[in-house]
Amino acid sequence: MPGALPRRSALSVLGGALAVAATGGGGRPAAAEDTSAPGPDPAAGPAPGPASRVGSLIGRMTLGEKVALLHGATDPHSLGQAGYTPGVPRLGIPPLRLADGPAGVRVARHATALPAPVLLASAFDPGLAREYGRVIGREGRALGQDVLLSPMVNLIRTPYAGRNFETFGEDPLLTADLVAEEIRGIQGEGLIATVKHFALNNQEHERMSIDVVVDERTMRETELRGFEAAVRAGAGAVMSAYNKVNGVFASESGPLLTGVLREDWGFDGWVMTDWHAAHSTAAALGAGLDMEMPDGEYFGDALRKAVAAGTVPEADVDRAAGRVLTVMDRFGLLDGGARARPRRDPRAGARTALKVATAGGVLLRNERGTLPLTGRAARSIAVIGPTGSIPFVSGGGSAHVVPDHAVSPLEAMRGRAGEGARVAYALGEDVFGKRIPAAALSPAADLERRTVAAGRTWVYDGTLTVAGAEDWTFFLHFSGPPTGRPKVLLDGDELFPFRPGLGEYFTGGFLSAAPDGLAVRRAAVRLTAGKHRLRVTAEGGGEGLVFRLRRATPATRAADVAEAVRAARGAHSVVLFAHEDATEGRDRTTIALPGRQNTLIDAVARANPRTTVVLNTSSCTAMPWLDRTGAVLQMYYPGQEGAAATTALLFGDANPGGRLTQSFPVSDERHPMAGDPRRHPGVHGREEYSEGVHVGYRWYDAEGVRPLFPFGHGLSYTTFGYTGLRLRGRGSGLEAVFTVRNTGRRAGAEVAQVYLGPSPDLRFDQAERVLAGYRRVHLRPGEARKVTVRVDARTLSAWDTGRRGWVLGTGWRTVEVGSSSRDRRLRGRIEVRHGA
Repeated sequence: MPGALPRRSALSVLGGALAVAATGGGGRPAAAEDTSAPGPDPAAGPAPGPASRVGSLIGRMTLGEKVALLHGATDPHSLGQAGYTPGVPRLGIPPLRLADGPAGVRVARHATALPAPVLLASAFDPGLAREYGRVIGREGRALGQDVLLSPMVNLIRTPYAGRNFETFGEDPLLTADLVAEEIRGIQGEGLIATVKHFALNNQEHERMSIDVVVDERTMRETELRGFEAAVRAGAGAVMSAYNKVNGVFASESGPLLTGVLREDWGFDGWVMTDWHAAHSTAAALGAGLDMEMPDGEYFGDALRKAVAAGTVPEADVDRAAGRVLTVMDRFGLLDGGARARPRRDPRAGARTALKVATAGGVLLRNERGTLPLTGRAARSIAVIGPTGSIPFVSGGGSAHVVPDHAVSPLEAMRGRAGEGARVAYALGEDVFGKRIPAAALSPAADLERRTVAAGRTWVYDGTLTVAGAEDWTFFLHFSGPPTGRPKVLLDGDELFPFRPGLGEYFTGGFLSAAPDGLAVRRAAVRLTAGKHRLRVTAEGGGEGLVFRLRRATPATRAADVAEAVRAARGAHSVVLFAHEDATEGRDRTTIALPGRQNTLIDAVARANPRTTVVLNTSSCTAMPWLDRTGAVLQMYYPGQEGAAATTALLFGDANPGGRLTQSFPVSDERHPMAGDPRRHPGVHGREEYSEGVHVGYRWYDAEGVRPLFPFGHGLSYTTFGYTGLRLRGRGSGLEAVFTVRNTGRRAGAEVAQVYLGPSPDLRFDQAERVLAGYRRVHLRPGEARKVTVRVDARTLSAWDTGRRGWVLGTGWRTVEVGSSSRDRRLRGRIEVRHGA
């Protein structure tokens, strides 16, 4: 998008009617009609309050009071939330508390830890997304919050993005459907939703400064569709991204914040920055930014001084404050008195968490009847892996929620298997380290658990003796903040230096905390044979300190794998839990499983081919061991009810019905970002979206690359058949009508997917096929159901930069129906024609 974005309606479709092709299977030509998209849904949220009320308040406020609405401040009664604005008490304007919440409400109290949004999306069920939103909305209000900093709708563009688990997937249509319903659920409970990060925040690497270079059509047809859907669903707030877009910070982009968001889409809420993402006063306010978070570096004293100096019109301040107040009025926050808050309903939250995790679990592979676990397979099981014995609830960063409760899969599986069953356990991969033998230290010392009293200092100064050259990993466990960690020097080099930044603070997943709650840091070191000087200095500070120093060596790792292999050989079935701990603030460097898990899986699967691998990972994963396994179940970060959901799917108490919302590449060398650092992670601070509209599965189709697992893939314990495709024009779009039958012996859910081919009449670069619609269908054994999937005018259209609008893709269009982007069972054609 080298130039400015157009300031015209993004909703009008320049085109006309549809006609059904003879090969499409029936129907009749649709009459010409207005094809413009509908306006905002009046049922999306409470109606805006009278403009006179907001205007009256603005007129009675001092400049300082108006400015106070436009930036964050310190909450004198903090509930552990992310942000706060003080309001104007003398005018009855209450404060606002803003909480993180992609997978639940993140405050300093227990809340329902829901499955990660990517697992929710895998259910392909907008109705379930609304239910998910309702839980968050009710809990946010119950926990004293007014604004939710969620949902995140940035597309999964690169497999390396550290926050892929926080968003929905790689497809614009699916993302748009889900975000709209989640927002309706959140705001239906009275909590203001904030859609983020506007726009193109698709990686963590250099996210504070990276310049995203993208053409307008690519942006309109991919990333922006979800944001537009959020606006049309009535989202009260939008969060601007950290990154630049075509040379301008997103928080200062008039073409984005005013042109697209307000003029094209009619957004009437307020725009806030991501935390510490403001860069100016006059430029940002003039571009359409309304609120700086979490403080007031640019929108505090600097803004008051700018108004006094005449460099910022006070009318701009009034406009921004009015937007905040308008949303507050819409949600009943200006009605006087304290608005009644609901009580938490943890049981209802837990039911939804279980429902989502069960519906979204994706069975990627199932050979030789490995799953479900029944009969002998359910009576003799070896559970392997650290996330088998310790609950893996959520990712880290702003998505981390303190759950009401969580049990381990091992505990849940033992309860399900019942008396008489043997469910053994082996660690397999040590992620927290083992005690350093006192004999290896001179003078001898016990570093397993040391307590340093407040105000005291403990020092160890000695040597560590190593028998041979080895690769060690040191583990430091400690209480208190990251800045309070002990200082560990090995041969004069600090093993765990404090590095300011998000990586130190945005933790909280599985690997960043030990089972007893101590924070964990790791350091890999190549040691030579002989003596190494070790010095540990621990300061008790004001509250005291507890710490331990551990290690993993080639010998301890080999022993763990050997123990796992013995357990696998001694059981009929194996369930091996593999993990990856992702968090905001850092990207992945590979799609391979971390540590030595690939070696572990390979060894266990060779020992027992009836091995099921359960993946608790943030995004797609390479699987060099795949052909040796019996089954693979993708559970992402499953929330507090993850153990129960995983167990239900493994034992067949529930039938897997989840489908991938992202393509899984074979390796690091075979995906859209591979081989071109300009696409990812960027070169010299510049990231080019040169793949154009070919995001995700569209790239695999365009390049003829076979993924490990395609978009939309997911297996079931039953089978489904498709018949009878008919295509017909309907209104400004078309309908695909077909029959899905459960041809197996178990009840289950199928996700029928409709894919649309390119228009022969458009001269743009088009995808070979795009997801045009879908339907999740529950069927009993032998049951058949006629399914109708509507394809709207937007999906039939492309963005024409020259004409500054959506143009209908006319001509004969191919429509395919099936169970994934690569498993298409039915095919037809329909002619799309311009109206008179």
